[in-house]
Amino acid sequence: MDAAGYTTLSRQSGLMREMQVVANNIANISTTGFRREGTVFAEHVYRMADEPSLSMPHATGRVVDLSQAGLTMTGAAFDFAIQGEGFFLIETPQGNSLTRAGSFTPNEAGELVTADGNRLLDAGGAPVFVPPGSAVSMAEDGTLSAGGTPLAQIGLWQPADPMSLRHQSGTLFAAGDLEPVENGRVFQGFLEESNVNPVSEIARMIEVQRAYELGQKFLDAEDSRARGVIETLGR
Repeated sequence: MDAAGYTTLSRQSGLMREMQVVANNIANISTTGFRREGTVFAEHVYRMADEPSLSMPHATGRVVDLSQAGLTMTGAAFDFAIQGEGFFLIETPQGNSLTRAGSFTPNEAGELVTADGNRLLDAGGAPVFVPPGSAVSMAEDGTLSAGGTPLAQIGLWQPADPMSLRHQSGTLFAAGDLEPVENGRVFQGFLEESNVNPVSEIARMIEVQRAYELGQKFLDAEDSRARGVIETLGR
């Protein structure tokens, strides 16, 4: 295979990976707190003596879109939505994780947990406890109260280095060092929607699919040309 073939194969691999990312975005259009992802491409250029340079594109990673999504009113006492920067801090078996999905319920011990049973942590990194049967209210700074008595303050966190944010699974993210968010607000009785724009994602899927088809046609043509040369020389 010549240099053009290797370059096209590298491009096809990157386009396939981007298609998977776009498909995952579309599949999570209705997922609470989902963050859209994009694909990062890098170009590696190899210059050879007395030969044209060879350019190889690669899909090197994913980037998380942290833009604000719309808020949906639910009226549930333990549904929380973030307006502005920051994430909720969740305790998981793999370590602490970040999420924008704010649907919680009290477990048997009175601790607020996610649907998977992972505990919500407050600004000090401790589980959030709610007395059973109590009516809970929350201020915009995340302070939970019952009967006028403060219970805890929901912590909002963000990675000290935004580039360290890594998607784990679903709506959970891992990061390096964390720092508290000062200007974020939390609303009770609301959930944040997915920030995926269905129109732009579908348009991007069509664009990537067409680019992939063009690359495949080129590879098919190169294969036919090589076969023709071999057959001609073999006669």
